[in-house]
Order: sequence, then structure tokens, then C-alpha cells
Amino acid sequence: MGKLSKNAQEVQDLLVSKGYENEVVELPGSCHTAKEAAKALGCKVEQIAKSIVFRLKESDNALMVIASGPNRINERHVGNIIGEKLLKADAEFVKDRTGYSIGGVSPVVQKSGIKILIDEDLLQYSEIWGAAGHPKAVFKMDFDELLELTDGEVMDIKGQ
Repeated sequence: MGKLSKNAQEVQDLLVSKGYENEVVELPGSCHTAKEAAKALGCKVEQIAKSIVFRLKESDNALMVIASGPNRINERHVGNIIGEKLLKADAEFVKDRTGYSIGGVSPVVQKSGIKILIDEDLLQYSEIWGAAGHPKAVFKMDFDELLELTDGEVMDIKGQ
């Protein structure tokens, strides 16, 4: 295993500190989209767990939605369920609340106070890949590990 970037190493250290053996890897090419990541990993785009951060209008808290690669988040539907309007989070808000920059937001966050929702569509995959703090860094997990690592709530994020 080669030397990881600073943020990817932080995610690796966090996984180890929580008792997990999942290995963070850095891919050689661009992985800014779920499609690019899936191609680089040789998996289905549906197995990519993308972490999208929203700003909640009323409380100004962060909400992370972990969605299956091709799925679009129905912001109105999710907002109705949690009782707050979802706003787009700018880069500064995302970095401040998660510790990561957009494009590398890991589902494993060091900061507390972030509500996490997990796309129920990820349940069907035995292997899921999530970002690891850097746009080219990822780690593999199963659904149970994702649930344990995030303490997230599973729901229908598409609202169909």
C-alpha cells in the first residue's frame, strides 16, 4: 500500500480506531463522479455511496445523505420527512461541518452533530464503495458496516 494523502490517511486511521480493517485506496484517475469511480473500481455505479451534504434551513445544521451512485435525492421528500427544508451547502459549510472538501466527503466523519440518512437502495449490495476524504480515495464496506460507521437512518431518498 502506497502513502495516502493526509485526509485519506485520517479516514484510514478513523476506521482502524473504530476497529475496522477496511483499507483506504487511492485511485490513479479522476473519480469526481460515481460513474468515474465505478469504472475505476470495476463495479456497478449503484455500488458507489456518494455523500451529499445539505444545510438545514431552520436549524442551520448539516445533513448528509448517502445515496447510491445514480440516484437523485428528492430534497422536498427528504425535507418533509425530517421536518426541515434542505438547502444547498457551499464548499465552506461542507468543509467546516464534515472536515472534508466536496468531492471527497467520507461517510465516516470525525465531527459530531451531523444527521446521516442512507439510501435504502444500497441495501441490495454486498460491496459498497465510499469516499475517503480525497477525490481519488475510496474504501470498500458492506451495508452493515456503512450503517455502523455512520449511525445513519435508512430511508427512501427518492420519494417515489
